[in-house]
Amino acid sequence: MDIREIEREKHFVLVHGVCHGAWCWYRVATLLESSGHKVTALDLAASGVHPKQPQDLKSMAEYVEPLLEFLGGLGDGERVVLVGHSMGGLALSMAMERFPEKIAVAVFAAAVMPGPDLTLSSILEEHSRRAEYNTDPIYRFDDGPEQPPTYISFGFDFLASKVYQLSPPEDLTLASCLGRPFRLFPDQDKMEEMAVTWGRYGSVRRVCIVCDQDLLLMEGLQRWMVEMNPPDEVKVISGSDHMVMFSKPLELCASLEEIGQHYCS
Repeated sequence: MDIREIEREKHFVLVHGVCHGAWCWYRVATLLESSGHKVTALDLAASGVHPKQPQDLKSMAEYVEPLLEFLGGLGDGERVVLVGHSMGGLALSMAMERFPEKIAVAVFAAAVMPGPDLTLSSILEEHSRRAEYNTDPIYRFDDGPEQPPTYISFGFDFLASKVYQLSPPEDLTLASCLGRPFRLFPDQDKMEEMAVTWGRYGSVRRVCIVCDQDLLLMEGLQRWMVEMNPPDEVKVISGSDHMVMFSKPLELCASLEEIGQHYCS
């Protein structure tokens, strides 16, 4: 490999959202690798083929642990392009606070984007205010019907109408087969592990990728997060549903390569 190839190669670390896994990046990972980049797609705990079960998790820190362990194991001076989708944006925020020196740029693709002055609870409250669903996600109430839900999962109808409505049908089928329930933590904003600071989180450059046909994390909500927690750059992928890696994989890959070229030089 000559020096030009070494300079061109970037390391992209791809983080999925709830009820999904590393499998959801297969199209984008293939495109990036075929362009000469290194790609790591991670299963967060109790997701994808990760051996833990949702009921084993006691906190968001345990859920995000595979990402933190991976970043902690990077060599001295190695920095990655960290990409998070949907609720994977929360994992990015936690990783930015813990390992800012390992991240060249954090990319929030149709993702929640909490920060020092914008909590996850505030984002979820704003989402609830804006959401209009005919079909709802599936909740479990293991602690009783009067208590907060303990798990969330996506049924086929919800996936088809609100998440994958513009994605290839084979990817919808894949999601309906491979999705796993996500453990909810009602007191998550009270956990110290969720807190981020301008000194560490704020030292990492951020790019937000807005998907304009997203019916789950609506465009208006994405732009509200941008306003409340301004990133360094905003890109828009037109005609994409929530699953941008399936509905617009070529456009997402091109955007990620542009970001890597600009922020990793």
